[in-house]
Amino acid sequence: MPPINHDLPTGMTDWIENVGGGRIRRLERHVARREAWVVDVERTDGSVLEGFLRLQRDGDGGVDPRRLERETRIIDALGGHGIPSPEVHGWNADLRCTLFSRDPGRSDIDNVEDATQQRAVMEDFIRIVARMHRLDLDDLGLDDVMQYKPTTARECAMAEVDLIADQWKAFLRKRPDPLTTFGLAWLDRHAPTEVARVSLVQGDTGPVNFMFQGNRVSAVIDWELGHYADPLEDLGNIMVREFWNPSGGLDGLFEMYAQESGFPYDRFRAQYYAVHQNIRGMIPIRYVCENAHPRESVAWYLCYRYIGDRATCEMLSEAVGVPISRPEFPEGEGERSVLADSALQAQRNDVVPGLEDPFAASRARDVGILIECMDRRRRYGSVLEGQELEEWASLLGERHATYDAGLAALESAIREQRFPDEVIVPVLARKAYRDEWLHAPAVALYPERSWSPID
Repeated sequence: MPPINHDLPTGMTDWIENVGGGRIRRLERHVARREAWVVDVERTDGSVLEGFLRLQRDGDGGVDPRRLERETRIIDALGGHGIPSPEVHGWNADLRCTLFSRDPGRSDIDNVEDATQQRAVMEDFIRIVARMHRLDLDDLGLDDVMQYKPTTARECAMAEVDLIADQWKAFLRKRPDPLTTFGLAWLDRHAPTEVARVSLVQGDTGPVNFMFQGNRVSAVIDWELGHYADPLEDLGNIMVREFWNPSGGLDGLFEMYAQESGFPYDRFRAQYYAVHQNIRGMIPIRYVCENAHPRESVAWYLCYRYIGDRATCEMLSEAVGVPISRPEFPEGEGERSVLADSALQAQRNDVVPGLEDPFAASRARDVGILIECMDRRRRYGSVLEGQELEEWASLLGERHATYDAGLAALESAIREQRFPDEVIVPVLARKAYRDEWLHAPAVALYPERSWSPID
């Protein structure tokens, strides 16, 4: 068999074969936001271990070097307590990699055409989440890898937010963002004063972060953000995941959760935690957009960032009862670029059709999206910046000479709480709508996303 091409760290394939008890016969990069590899190991008896490799390279975890270790421990513990989970074949602390079992099911609940099946899977998932939230934390034995254990209602709501804000404080100081500044303060002001209990929450739970077979969930996956918190936090997470991956809506599911878990459901609390998920989640996504490693799929991060910002503003509008509206966008195509047009022509017609490897094809598509985004910034960026500077001048009492200066002044005014929510939220929303429109080629990866109603 010819050598398998890869760029995995030295010693990792030897470790995989040792854990799997055979020889690697398949090793393919998985198309996903986080780096992962599909692995098949053929054993001497002819059987095949179908594995899923996660690794955490230097710098991949941002400021959380134990992210993958914690995820591995959580998955292993949950499997031992009756929560459908992948099997952990092995964890290597030196290489910082985990070989999980590869679930044969599907994760694309949003693509299920049978509405009855889709609803059945979602209800099964809600039952699992309710059961998971009732697990005794001491029995799980995870305290040594968790970053904190809340003792008050405020800590349940804000400990993860405070942790992420502290981890990324250097970036936030260097690149302050008005929506992030407002969102962090808003979350603190509206933090719940009571919680039913402290639970293990997934921190990013919902559609696509579980596997299913037929009408049943076969494995809850992706625990990189797992932590201890208010169990209702996961309801906000589910709202966010269903926003990105529409799965038949959420009608009645949170009432079902309350019945299954025994914990009371509160509509504002779910909305609060939807904002919570977006605000804390967008901090590292903003960092990647501005400091991306070449290995990262920046097109996807641009999509997450700009749809996510718009979604945050819409949920804030709904939660606090402040109306928002879309601004006017530039008309026409702007000045075309022969260089951008030529690059896109070659990418779409000469490069992509000749690629057979799914990961390479995905990366090539990302290249086209980035070219389009750069070209739209060139054509429309200054026009939109001028619109915002005029708008901010009427609010701040001064038109700043540059966009960065105006942005800094707006962020400072928000940090000083100079304006009430009903003034600031519409301003932030119009900025988010403009950013989303400007990056339309990346946004098209998740077109026409909207919040599903909740009871």
